Amino acid sequence: MTESITGEQYALSAGPYEAVITEAGASLRELAHEGRPIVLPHDPGEPAPAAFGQLLAPWPNRIDHGRYAYGGAVHQLDVSEPDKDCAIHGLVRWSSWTAAEHRRDRVRLRYRLLGSGGYPFRLDLEAEYVLDEAEGLTVRMTARNTGTATAPYGHGAHPYLTVGEPIDRCTVTLGADRYLPVDDRMLPADPPADVAGTQYDLRKGAVLGERRIDNAYTGLSRDGLGRAWATLSGGGRTTRLWSDGAHPWMQLYTADQAPDPRQGLAVEPMTCPPNAFATGEDVVHLEPGAHFQGLWGIQASTGD
Repeated sequence: MTESITGEQYALSAGPYEAVITEAGASLRELAHEGRPIVLPHDPGEPAPAAFGQLLAPWPNRIDHGRYAYGGAVHQLDVSEPDKDCAIHGLVRWSSWTAAEHRRDRVRLRYRLLGSGGYPFRLDLEAEYVLDEAEGLTVRMTARNTGTATAPYGHGAHPYLTVGEPIDRCTVTLGADRYLPVDDRMLPADPPADVAGTQYDLRKGAVLGERRIDNAYTGLSRDGLGRAWATLSGGGRTTRLWSDGAHPWMQLYTADQAPDPRQGLAVEPMTCPPNAFATGEDVVHLEPGAHFQGLWGIQASTGD
């Protein structure tokens, strides 16, 4: 018996939406609306390229040299991005997650994160994906500290939005007042800066053109339900990602280093910024027995 290298494939459907979630990393491998992809997909027989659709925990983005101090000790993570000398995107995106529930329109997957040398803490993680014919996809990420010590925690997600057009021709809208400048290793170089007058100002919508962006945004505008929105529009189609107040940061990446560059826009809801374990900024201090959760989702429409 042979099996896909990404493990079990959990298909979901509701109205015009269809999705596939993988055992590997509880990743979003496919999401389509009216039969057309609204996130960049990948084959079940290949590891997720450029972090396509992956969940990032117990930290998103990068940690400088993989080193941080917490609880009176210095911890050294494996450097998983050698060219930048960083630990990137957490510990669970390649792991095997177990299905606790799978129905036509939803799946819940769980992972037991045991302590390791670089992260000597114990978490139970759960990712729930729900499709609704009107609301599209909603994802709930939950972490519970089942250990005996307070744990540093953050999470994020890494879908690439698409409308079937090269993103250079698309309009991107993000209600965010500040962006995080980075150095050549993609680590914070300065405090968050005002977007006004820069290429990073997407508050009123802008054609992406030749802009190259791989930056975290904060100061997010929110609707009456507390959701921040990022929108990609082009070719008569629109794909939107929202995130709740548990995510004060949103990373945009124009996929310049993806296998097929600039065909999708990575929109990454994050609970904390890059290098947060080292700086402490917006890190969740998860006490024994406590839990933390955040929600985000993706919707699509035509004719916008």
